[in-house]
Amino acid sequence: MFGDLMGMMGKLQETQQKIEETKQRLATVYIDEKSSDGLLEVTCSANRIIRSIVINEALLEDKEMLEDYLITVLNKAIERAGQIQEAELAAVAKEGLPNIPGMNLFR
Repeated sequence: MFGDLMGMMGKLQETQQKIEETKQRLATVYIDEKSSDGLLEVTCSANRIIRSIVINEALLEDKEMLEDYLITVLNKAIERAGQIQEAELAAVAKEGLPNIPGMNLFR
């Protein structure tokens, strides 16, 4: 019984290490998002860190339009980054977690 428990604890520690490694790797995965007309471009990491914003000169003349563009494009980029991050971390966690009857964590 204790051998199973120790083995499970070791597996959980290994999974935790893999999750940390995945988070570090995701910091180097970049998502590029553009407005539909290409006037604003945003790049962020899969860890949801904004890396760059490129604004076309035409948007600088209209503050409200620029704000709308920023909100829309940033939200799209962050949403895509979140989807990638969640999928990657769920895959690592599912792979490493023991199969405990009645605990269907990942359906």
